Amino acid sequence: MAGAVDIAAVLASVSEPWKPRDLAIANDVAVRVARLHGEFPWHAHDEEELFLCWDGTFRIELEGRTPVRLDRGQLYVVPRGLRHRPVADDDAVTLLIEPSKTLQYGNS
Repeated sequence: MAGAVDIAAVLASVSEPWKPRDLAIANDVAVRVARLHGEFPWHAHDEEELFLCWDGTFRIELEGRTPVRLDRGQLYVVPRGLRHRPVADDDAVTLLIEPSKTLQYGNS
């Protein structure tokens, strides 16, 4: 990385929901930003996934568990192997912190 990352500038170039953009990679961990709107498909990962609500409000629905609602400044770590899906009734933005190898639609 050649300098500071302007998250607002990167976010301004992201218009579609569910299309994460890498901001940085450190120690094989990716920091990604994504716009959210609507329902993402159910999926699970072989690794944990951290969601940090950057703007708006969204929830993470978890198979067999109560959904987790995130407002700006709140975060939640989805345990590895747990089927989940983020849902945003209105426009929202998340920062994802996860291993750089994490597949967007999960491993199963």
